[in-house]
Amino acid sequence: MSITSIRISDDIDKPLEALSKKLERSKNYLINQAIKEFIARQSLEDSRWQDTLNALESIKQGKSISEDSVNVWLNSWGTDERKSPPKS
Repeated sequence: MSITSIRISDDIDKPLEALSKKLERSKNYLINQAIKEFIARQSLEDSRWQDTLNALESIKQGKSISEDSVNVWLNSWGTDERKSPPKS
C-alpha cells in the first residue's frame, strides 16, 4: 500500500470528521472509499462514452433499426406472441 499526502480544506475536513465519528470509521477509510467510488464512476463513464462512439459509428455505416420495428417488438412483450428482437 502506498502513502499519499493531500491537503483537505476545512469545508471538507469538518464534515468528514463528523461522518468518521458517526460511522465509527477512520477518515482514511472514508477517503479511500470515496476514491474507489470515483474511479468506478469514471470507468463507467468511459465505458458509456465508448458505447456511444461505437453506436455513432454504426449509424455512419448505415446499421440501424427502424422505430416501427422496435415498437412492434416492444409491444409484443407480455403477450403470448412475443417477437424476436429486430435486426439491422
